[in-house]
Amino acid sequence: MTPVDLLRLALRALSMHRLRTLLTALGTGIGVAAVILLTSIGEGMYDFMETEATRFGTHFLVITPGKTVTIGGPPGLNTNTVRPLTLDDALAIGRLSSVKAVAPAVMGFAEAEREGIKRDVTVLGTGPDLPEIFTLEVASGRFLPKEDFEASRPLAVLGSEMKNRLFGPDNALGAYIRVAGQRFRVVGVLADAGTMVGFDMNDIIFVPVRHTMEIYNMLGVQEVDVRYDENRPASEVEGDISRLLIARHGSEDFTITTQDQMLSTMRVILSTITSAVAALGGISLVVGGVGIFTIMTISVQERIFEIGLFRSLGARRREVRRLFMAEALALGAAGGLLGLALGQGAAWLLAAIFPVIPVSISVAYTIAALMIAVLIGILAGVAPAVRAARMNPVLALRAE
Repeated sequence: MTPVDLLRLALRALSMHRLRTLLTALGTGIGVAAVILLTSIGEGMYDFMETEATRFGTHFLVITPGKTVTIGGPPGLNTNTVRPLTLDDALAIGRLSSVKAVAPAVMGFAEAEREGIKRDVTVLGTGPDLPEIFTLEVASGRFLPKEDFEASRPLAVLGSEMKNRLFGPDNALGAYIRVAGQRFRVVGVLADAGTMVGFDMNDIIFVPVRHTMEIYNMLGVQEVDVRYDENRPASEVEGDISRLLIARHGSEDFTITTQDQMLSTMRVILSTITSAVAALGGISLVVGGVGIFTIMTISVQERIFEIGLFRSLGARRREVRRLFMAEALALGAAGGLLGLALGQGAAWLLAAIFPVIPVSISVAYTIAALMIAVLIGILAGVAPAVRAARMNPVLALRAE
């Protein structure tokens, strides 16, 4: 009996119980769909985070005080150190030949006021090189001017949303605001910048770092952002900065995190999450396999006479076994294809209804889910197929 004959007989047997076949395939299909949908969300999250991490520029690194393991992230997450990073450290780093731009950073929260309008705001103290590091665009006015950190004037730049919150449709340039009681003159408004590592860059007030340190009574900065020469490898720049700071501090009491390291850390975390949710979806595949095993067992019981007749006409045991294995394989494959359609449809629908949720279908996980569905179908059919092949043909014919 040729494989084509086996497949034709298997499909004919399955078509005799269409509803039962559909429901059995649906059990496996739900598992495949769950794997595709859950991994699509995980892959979408990684693509989103990678886009966010590179949208504000490349070839940059972050220096934070304290020798700890960190992914960089927003300022202010790692400030525990014996000796803080200072403005002089930032200036010294900026003089390295491999460094193109440096911006020390201090972030905090305060109350901003303008003509009786009060808002709780995020304040980022930084330097004039920040737009060059993170490719920020100024919509009107200018960013903070290049001035000595210690003698910087009380100037402010508003994110686009912050400008609307404080000024509405009015012109903000040249106006004065108070931040934590200190008076600042607005010199610029940024263009729409979106979010960066969870922070809304449109809802921030940017002021000179020295004034922010005074507001929060800080002796050092929370991080130093650096853009380096794209023709220099990150490891070389990291080594230059590390040697400089060790010479200045006397020990390695700081952490340097490159953009590649940030992306690598995110990749490991999100890959772990994606694998975990794929495993959860895989539980449904196992349940589908139990369904195939159950249906195949019932099918063998219902077709005892057919098996006996088949054997009496000259079919060998291995042909009977192959026939039922083909049916189980067809059920698994049908469930996989049904799950593929359901999973991709669900992912498309989720992205259409909730565009804020990043969805990206993973080809690797999709193929793996289909292969597992087929494998589970085969494994689920082994025991029933062996049972059918071992039947005594005479006793099977008497069963009718």
